[in-house]
Amino acid sequence: MSKSIVLYLHVHQPYRIRHYTIFDAGSQHNYFDASYDDRTSNERIVHKVAEKSYIPTNRVLKQLLDEHPEFCLSLSITGTLLEQLERWHPAALKSFQDLVATGRVEIVGETYHHSLAFFYSLAEFEMQVQMHQDIVQRLFGQTPTVFRNTELAYNNDLAYWADKAGYKAILAEGWDPVLGWRSPNYVYRPTYTDNIRLLMKNYKLSDDIAFRFSNQDWTEWPLTADKFTHWLNKSGDATNFNLFMDYETFGEHQWGETGIFDFLRHLPGQWLNGSSNTFMTVSEAAETHDPVDKVDVPQTTTWADTERDLSAWLGNPMQHQAITALYDLQKIIVSSGDLELIEDWRKLQTSDHFYYMCTKWFNDGDIHAYFSPYASPYEAFMNFMNSYHDLKFRIAKKGLLIE
Repeated sequence: MSKSIVLYLHVHQPYRIRHYTIFDAGSQHNYFDASYDDRTSNERIVHKVAEKSYIPTNRVLKQLLDEHPEFCLSLSITGTLLEQLERWHPAALKSFQDLVATGRVEIVGETYHHSLAFFYSLAEFEMQVQMHQDIVQRLFGQTPTVFRNTELAYNNDLAYWADKAGYKAILAEGWDPVLGWRSPNYVYRPTYTDNIRLLMKNYKLSDDIAFRFSNQDWTEWPLTADKFTHWLNKSGDATNFNLFMDYETFGEHQWGETGIFDFLRHLPGQWLNGSSNTFMTVSEAAETHDPVDKVDVPQTTTWADTERDLSAWLGNPMQHQAITALYDLQKIIVSSGDLELIEDWRKLQTSDHFYYMCTKWFNDGDIHAYFSPYASPYEAFMNFMNSYHDLKFRIAKKGLLIE
């Protein structure tokens, strides 16, 4: 039986909110302009991540695509990052376009603003999916046939929507309580759907690369391409190993000095040494393999934190207050017709803002703190809510009444 690696990488950067005080509200509407502040300067961060991660990773991937005709991958890039790359780092954008131009890199669809809109407004969710499809078509000449929701947030309702929308496949976390005795190394069908396929992340293998690679206390350190492919080859029955992770794994979360680029450079060659081993994009795996079973996910799962639910973004009263208040403005903001106001409201929907407000402890809390540009979750909350109050000021200035 042939086995494939399905490599899917997610690329995203938000528009971080600057130090925005209540005294700024009503007078300055530039929530995201922080050129003077290294912590929240979106331009500076995009340059740093592009130089450390995107450009060197794309250089390795382009070399692998040139060397190995069987090598391919899927990736998704949020609209918020594509905007920033167009504006501040066109060379990094060009390096992504060069990958896609090979014909063996698939772009996966998602929400433009990396939002949780599906759980608050179907109309807004569908608008952002269309916006993302439009920018992918404009920059890459592709129309996505696979869908992933923000942070792999997934449930039966989302799968039903994606099936009706005509997607070939949808992505989710291969979480043990959902899969039970089953393996993530197969293609499944979501319950209540007719055609769509479900590919679920093998989080153990993915996290070996994304999180444990540089941990010298890990019993399997150092992880080599030879060792990793040996694990896959001896795994028994499997059709597809779904390795899903952030693009920034390479060079940013795992620095170049750890050997992560050497691992990536050698993985395809080691894997393809096996006579029946290959690579597939998500859509290729969905088209090649019949689903072996249906998977029922009535409760929302994600790929974040120990709980694998929405608590990373909605786990405390601050987060609930912030996101509920924001979506309560939808009707009046969209009806205003003010494109700048609407766009600022959408940028505030980006899930990162609520992630920074998380107050969890232990390892999950450490991960949230690592990604946050703020000194505390409360600072993140205050910057956000001050921006929200300015949105309300701008609405009132137009003579519009909030219901």
